Amino acid sequence: MRPVEPLDVHFPHVQTVIRVRRESTAFKDAKDRLPGYYVSSLPADRFTPAQWLQHIRGHWGGIEIRNHWRKDACLREDKTRSRNPNTVAALAMLRNCLLLFLSEEQVPNLNAFTEATAADSDRALDMLMREF
Repeated sequence: MRPVEPLDVHFPHVQTVIRVRRESTAFKDAKDRLPGYYVSSLPADRFTPAQWLQHIRGHWGGIEIRNHWRKDACLREDKTRSRNPNTVAALAMLRNCLLLFLSEEQVPNLNAFTEATAADSDRALDMLMREF
């Protein structure tokens, strides 16, 4: 059995698969050279390779700023010490829900929103009972 190649996978609406060779340093002298694969519904000739790379960096940079930083800095996600996968997954889901509610309520301050929600159990329960 041969390994599955990205082009063998049938994603709906995908027109372009991009392979990016990247190099990062995980440890002082060790270099990680694993490729990254990205898919797009746009045709390959829509952008130059440099423009594709700029779009990829911009997309992931935005995710890092909008989600990971807020979950780590404000909700202390990286401080989670549990090694139980179910607990970690449940906490991640609750953090994601909190960010969703934050965006719906258009509250500018995540810390104040979190404290207010934690202090009002009825509000927290109402949020959990919402249907989307």
